[in-house]
Amino acid sequence: MKLLQFQGGDGLKLGVKTDTGVIDIAAAGEALGVNVPTSLIEVVEVGPSAIDALQSVIDASAGSDAAASWTLDEMGLQYGPAVEDPGKIICVGLNYRRHAAETGMAVPETPVLFSKFLNTIASYGDSVSLPPVAIQYDYEVELGVVIGKPARNVSEAEALDHVLGYVTSNDVSVRDLQTRTSQWLLGKTLDNFLPVGPYLVTADEVGDPQQLYIKTWVNGDIRQNSNTGDMIFTV
Repeated sequence: MKLLQFQGGDGLKLGVKTDTGVIDIAAAGEALGVNVPTSLIEVVEVGPSAIDALQSVIDASAGSDAAASWTLDEMGLQYGPAVEDPGKIICVGLNYRRHAAETGMAVPETPVLFSKFLNTIASYGDSVSLPPVAIQYDYEVELGVVIGKPARNVSEAEALDHVLGYVTSNDVSVRDLQTRTSQWLLGKTLDNFLPVGPYLVTADEVGDPQQLYIKTWVNGDIRQNSNTGDMIFTV
């Protein structure tokens, strides 16, 4: 299932991408008389039963002549962030073998963790300002992992059971700020430095997260071409 958020008359609205368009979940739920989540954060909080409710709307829409009234043309939508209010954002640095090699740094023996803050979240299609506080701006495509239920002291074997889904992310950085000290935070947390989306793809549809191509194009030229199988520390 591909979930997204888009701008509506009264704020962000939850949608599901289908072959015939984007289902406006709130409008469909009201028309069908079904209790449905109305935001991605509600999907995260409610968990599997929320996914079941969304699937019931998808199934009902497929067999309804009225579905056109709540199915939207994606081309006319303004995207919202795939996840707008995460409780925390934890990032892993130098987590691809090829990336570690190109930087000339040793392959880490333990995960290199850093944070981003809520102000960094941006939507697909948003502009990212590059203020004149630094010069070495950079980008990195990343696999964003959305945790769907509380996790503490979880074994590696059970870890993926806690994943709701995945988003494409852009880890924007400014290297001359990042490397001023041993802490990376300063170069990672400017406004809109973490565009996410446009979709949150549920874990059941993604399957093995270590078998995903991950690419970046800049003005039509491919700059990054890798696979999550190159990760040093797996999801």
